[in-house]
Amino acid sequence: MIFQQENTKEVAAAAAEAAEAEAKSNMTTTELILDQLESWYETLITNLPSMAVALIVLIVTYFISKWVSRGVQKLVQHKVNQVSVRKLIGKVAAAVVIVGGLFIALNVLDLNETVQAIIAGAGVSGLVIGLALQGTLSNTLSGVHLSFRKMVSVGDWVETNGYEGEIISIDLNKFIMREADNNTVIIPNKLIMDNPMKNYGLTKTMRVIVHCGVGYESDLDHVREVAKQAILDNFDQINSKDDVEFYYREFGDSSINFMLRFYYDIENGLQKLINTSEAIIVIKKAFDKEGINIPFPIRTLQFDNQLQMQNVPEQQS
Repeated sequence: MIFQQENTKEVAAAAAEAAEAEAKSNMTTTELILDQLESWYETLITNLPSMAVALIVLIVTYFISKWVSRGVQKLVQHKVNQVSVRKLIGKVAAAVVIVGGLFIALNVLDLNETVQAIIAGAGVSGLVIGLALQGTLSNTLSGVHLSFRKMVSVGDWVETNGYEGEIISIDLNKFIMREADNNTVIIPNKLIMDNPMKNYGLTKTMRVIVHCGVGYESDLDHVREVAKQAILDNFDQINSKDDVEFYYREFGDSSINFMLRFYYDIENGLQKLINTSEAIIVIKKAFDKEGINIPFPIRTLQFDNQLQMQNVPEQQS
């Protein structure tokens, strides 16, 4: 008896579906469109509260992201020197907030399947984009790392990758420096991170070195005293002759060569060149005043047999 009742219900449901299908087939195109619009309208009315909540969530998320971006930039401004990097960090923080708000809005709309699809797609897309932009991302991450390093900052005079100059900018993907001859050098940040760097800006004191030579007839003690006194008299940061180091290095072909060096407050390589040039000038003037000879290269030729000079008469044409 129960089995017969179930069969009767199934037959009735099938008949109802068939009748509905027949009714739809008899409807005109306009009626079908109106019926679909009515269905959408009912769905909209039903989900209107959820949509309103989702919209409010997105609006609030937008303003929160702006506030977070500004707050993060202020938070890192004492640790990150580059404005571009601070803005990037702020944008990343804002993006995280916006993505979180978007997921909340989708959950409010009960679109869990959509959320899962977005997460799965983001994972695959992130892998593909990461492989395609491997070099660019490496330079960008290196730029962020450089901005956090206290040992490198704009204005320092550095030597790296075969170039020497003043740092004028550390962008997200490139390191820009100006050489002493005013040429601008642009180096990818990855090369800066992978290669050694000499930073003259870490200390304000550099050693000035001068190489020179005097004739073999010179009084070497007198030469040393004259050279040291010349530096002492012309460089105000040198307080005594003991601050100037003087060493004879070798017996050269034409002169006895020496090295003079001293420390001086210098901020960059250009000032080091200027001070080296000034030291050479004052030493040369002091040697000229004392009659100390800085010889030209001399070569002595010795012949075992006396040369015979013979006049050759000119031939008359």
